[in-house]
Amino acid sequence: MANQDLKIGILTVSDRCSRGSTEDKSGPNLIRIIQEDASFGKNPNIIYKCVADEVQDIKTVLLNWVDNEMVNLILTTGGTGFAARDVTPEATRQVIDREAPGLVIAMITKSLSSTPMAMLSRSVCGLRKQTLIINFPGSVKGSQECYGFIRPALPHAIDLMRESTERIAVTHEEIQDVEVSKLNTRPSGHIHSHKTPLQTQHKHDLKQNRTREDFYKVAERARHSPFPMLPVQDAVKIVLDKAKPIGKEVTNTLLESHGRVLASNVYALDPVPPFPASIKDGYAVVAADGAGERSVIGPITAGDASNIKITPGSVARISTGAIVPEGADAVVQIEDTELLESANEGATELKVKILSTPRVGQDIRPVGFDIKAGEKVLSVDDYIDSAELGILATIGCTNVEVYKLPMIAVCSTGNEVCDPGVPLGVGQIRDSNRFSIISLLKSEGFQATDMGIIRDSPDDVSKKFKEKLLKYDVIITTGGVSMGEKDYLKGVLHGVLDATIHFGRVFMKPGKPTTFATVNYNGKTKLIFCLPGNPVSAVVTCHLFVIPALRKMGGYSQPEATIIKAKLAFSINLDARPEYHRAILSWPRQESLPLASSTGSQCSSRITSMRSANALLILPPKQDKLKRLEIGSVIEAMLIHKL
Repeated sequence: MANQDLKIGILTVSDRCSRGSTEDKSGPNLIRIIQEDASFGKNPNIIYKCVADEVQDIKTVLLNWVDNEMVNLILTTGGTGFAARDVTPEATRQVIDREAPGLVIAMITKSLSSTPMAMLSRSVCGLRKQTLIINFPGSVKGSQECYGFIRPALPHAIDLMRESTERIAVTHEEIQDVEVSKLNTRPSGHIHSHKTPLQTQHKHDLKQNRTREDFYKVAERARHSPFPMLPVQDAVKIVLDKAKPIGKEVTNTLLESHGRVLASNVYALDPVPPFPASIKDGYAVVAADGAGERSVIGPITAGDASNIKITPGSVARISTGAIVPEGADAVVQIEDTELLESANEGATELKVKILSTPRVGQDIRPVGFDIKAGEKVLSVDDYIDSAELGILATIGCTNVEVYKLPMIAVCSTGNEVCDPGVPLGVGQIRDSNRFSIISLLKSEGFQATDMGIIRDSPDDVSKKFKEKLLKYDVIITTGGVSMGEKDYLKGVLHGVLDATIHFGRVFMKPGKPTTFATVNYNGKTKLIFCLPGNPVSAVVTCHLFVIPALRKMGGYSQPEATIIKAKLAFSINLDARPEYHRAILSWPRQESLPLASSTGSQCSSRITSMRSANALLILPPKQDKLKRLEIGSVIEAMLIHKL
């Protein structure tokens, strides 16, 4: 929907946010999502307001927006639960003329797949005049997810309310085309599927869609690739230019933030420590008393709320981390004391001798010594590892805003590959690529969905891509990108999906046929990596191109792999292309640089050459004056695992 006069209202319902005691994050987040959503045009007119959990306040805004402001779509967030003050549904029902239960059913059904608590939602959706009003939950995550669940239907719903006859006719025609196509491919049954114009932009099947390439004229296929071979660094630059962060979200739990990148600064609400704390096990004393005999008036242990007060001439036994009691201004460690008198068979101390003269503040951490209240403890773009997780736990921050991780699908292509558990047929080999790639991505912190194997058919390739592009941000394939008569991927990308192929060959070994494309699907840019089918080529190019792109999308400020200097422990003849040689780096204590040992035969089909490899040696191409590297030569090595 590109209507420039479309008006959208975002209404946050929250007592605390309306008073200013809590920042509203859900409303602004919905505004951001809509602004980034091409379904509503580049610059939708969005108005925003925050009101208290009062029926009359909510009604007043809704009625004004509908009757006076002529708002087309109103999204409310908050006040849909079971609490006594949750009255947004009640206020909405008093405003709408007709309910839209299908939207509620869609939100609850989808939400139940994430949490059983979704059944507690009391959201209402309905129409007043030519305005659609929808209730979302109050949380950032809940409101964003619910918007995503119903977003595909919103443009068509608004067209229907506004009686946009031309747009309605186009959408209905596309729906009929989809239905006819599905009926022609199924033995029986009726399917009714409402899709937006963007979702059905590729509505014809492959054989009806006369593309720029005829896949079935094998004899007339190109004998030479039309794609120039790009240098690796040029190809990486293109990939990183196209890979953009895909949004932000708030984590549900503390541990969920591990391995993510912060999308906003984090500030401490409280000082750490929140009280003067003892650094040592010893005695809380009055420094002015100096050394000498003291009466022990009681123990103070960590976590105790003691009411002991220290006066001159007295001390209290204290544990590390315990609150320093009132009156004390120093702690003397137990090693600098001597027991003089005890009772209860040694269970109670009565007198001790302080052997050293304490100074004011000795062995005491004052309030806010480690972290001050309001101090920025973590910054936007920080990677959250174990230390950062400990900081978040220390300040009591269990939910942080992070960059979203891309949704990834991985598949293999080819009639010759089969799953590992299936008996081999004639001419078949077992597919290792999907499992290598998916597990590699998992080790880098990215979850990928297994798309299975796509057979060498342009129809199958096209169908699978269209299906996955609806959901996933990144699609990774292996195989089908070289010059064989069954290598259909580039043709489908260019001729059917109308994708932009940014490069189709790279000047490197292994991995020359590596292909990278982007396609605008449903108003969003999707990344497609078509990696070579040879197992080593697939893994190497995944390290070089895919992982940096995923890191960039996930918010990493430095997405590329670490490159260090290493010393060859073997001699090697250079290839005409730059080679990424699998190697094992070790670092003997007496060496200033790590030593690089080859993993053996570097044939691109030999997956065993990846075993134990923790680096890719970046070998230069052969030149007239440099055809071989000898033992001890210093080269660059890209780290792919820990040393």
